[in-house]
Order: sequence, then structure tokens, then C-alpha cells
Amino acid sequence: MPVTVKVPTPLRKFTAGSESVEGGGATVGALVDDLEKRYPGIRERICDDQGRVRRFVNLYVNGDDIRFLQQLDTQVKDGDEISIVPAIAGGTR
Repeated sequence: MPVTVKVPTPLRKFTAGSESVEGGGATVGALVDDLEKRYPGIRERICDDQGRVRRFVNLYVNGDDIRFLQQLDTQVKDGDEISIVPAIAGGTR
């Protein structure tokens, strides 16, 4: 059973509209690389030019924020669920 990735609406243009896709890799970073091979262009929306997760993108492994784990080196295994969650900001003056 591969890793399941929950794709937010703004990134679904890369996954042909799919809200959930499968991927592989031993770490979150390897999974992002695998997603890029399957869905070209998605990586640059998740990671910056230095290869770090963009400031306003949150990645969760089974509900745990990778910022509080090992970032892109966080281990993943078959059956895990990864959620890509873009930060949303706004308000009134």
C-alpha cells in the first residue's frame, strides 16, 4: 500500500483534478521528488529554490506537522497519509 497524499484545491491542476494521489518514498523529501516525477511542476509549489518547504505550505504526516518532526527527512511508510495544506491569511482592516 503506497502513501496517500491529500492534494489541496490550488494544486489539483497538477494532478488532473484529483484530491488524493498515491506516491512513494522513504521520506517526505523522497515523496515530493516522486510526486514531481508523476505530476511535473508540483514540487516548485511545495518547495522553494533551496529545496525547503515553502513558508506558507504545511505538510502533515498522519496529522503531525513535519516542522516539529524531521522536516523533509521525516520518515514515511506504506499506508501513511500526507496532507499538503497551504496557509491561508487574511482579514479586515
